[in-house]
Amino acid sequence: MPGFDFDLLVIGAGSGGVRAARIAASHGAKVAICEESRVGGTCVIRGCVPKKLLAYAAHFSEEFEDAAGFGWTVGERSFSWPALIAAKDKEIDRLNQVYLKLLSNSGVTLFESRGSFIDNHKVQVGDRVVSAERILIASGAHPWLPDIPGIEFAISSDEAFYLTDLPQRIVIIGGGYIACEFAGIFNGLGSEVTQLYRGDEVLRGFDHDVRRVLSAEMAGKGVNFAFERNINAISKHGNELHCELDDGKILIVDQVMYATGRVPNVRNLGLEHTEVEVHASGWIVVDEYSRTSVEHIWAVGDVTSRVNLTPVAIYEGHAFADTEFAGKNRPVSHEYIPSAVFSQPPVGSVGFSEHDAGTHFGDLDIYRSEFRPMKHTMTGRAEKSMMKLIVARDTQRVVGLHMVGTDAPEIVQGFAVAVKFGLTKAQFDETIGIHPTAAEELVTMRHPLAAG
Repeated sequence: MPGFDFDLLVIGAGSGGVRAARIAASHGAKVAICEESRVGGTCVIRGCVPKKLLAYAAHFSEEFEDAAGFGWTVGERSFSWPALIAAKDKEIDRLNQVYLKLLSNSGVTLFESRGSFIDNHKVQVGDRVVSAERILIASGAHPWLPDIPGIEFAISSDEAFYLTDLPQRIVIIGGGYIACEFAGIFNGLGSEVTQLYRGDEVLRGFDHDVRRVLSAEMAGKGVNFAFERNINAISKHGNELHCELDDGKILIVDQVMYATGRVPNVRNLGLEHTEVEVHASGWIVVDEYSRTSVEHIWAVGDVTSRVNLTPVAIYEGHAFADTEFAGKNRPVSHEYIPSAVFSQPPVGSVGFSEHDAGTHFGDLDIYRSEFRPMKHTMTGRAEKSMMKLIVARDTQRVVGLHMVGTDAPEIVQGFAVAVKFGLTKAQFDETIGIHPTAAEELVTMRHPLAAG
């Protein structure tokens, strides 16, 4: 447009920002994107992708043990943390190049510098000022660490991907996705893991049966839980870290990792030079089209703190670009978004928890199955899986579906389509299962639990 350098400037080249930039460019817009770090954002560089690669590695310890139940004799084995990290780094480098090529092939101009608003249409990018008709903020979030004595000795998940050595003893503080996933990773790779959480069960906000089963399974695999506990201070003694707990006890470890939430990246964005509304909690306020309080400024992803998942940021970015540059009307609904926790065992979930479903829909029919997976009838392992359907009694719509167990994310992704588009329990029942699979349990549960 006349008077502007670009039709769209995106601040932040994570998954949501890159998707928005590419789609807008495909609709004919002149687009630029700025990023002070590596292109790819948290998910690709220091989040879900490298985390899942490490989770794959952690599974091998059990796979070697389980092989004996199927007649295999596994010989001498050893594990090299440096080799794993080097292989992970190589893959992340490859993905970073893929993202760079995607932007280049789309005709998007990349500025490898931080962006900070000068006014509602101008952004300082490195040593130059860039103006744009529309601006999209996709700056993401960063880990939060508490202000306690000795916090400088602790790490977050960002640093965990770059440790030079595998810690023999590690305490992980937190009870959410990241804490549970890293507890499983370090435990599976041979570390002595203590997961410390101020609550009474992990995964606050998830269905209570998911929380119950995952806590039990993780404990059964060797994770030491310390619930309703917190750390008051950390001190360094040689190569050891001494954690002073709020009950007076001292926990001695080699590494302290905090996974206690993330904070939207709004500092140093120059938002004080705009009329963009920022909530007291630090996130940017937007509507269902991701528009901020300024008509020509939008925000997507974790910086808006709606649903902080990479696919959600991608969806929001795509919907914004289609709406603004292709004349489509694409508001974003944040209901029935499937999610996964790559813990050990993993979790898959879509729709409402039992508690929240009761609040929204009143009377419910609950179907639940807990069973030993077929594989472990041969391995002797005590691990169990759990599947659960939550049905609104008056409409018989399935409004929640939850699973803990092997392949839960893969299974729930498929069923998420059915839940998203309102299939009923009768329609689940009419679907023939694939036998023998764990997934067939979700279409063969016939008898609801007794009320209460």
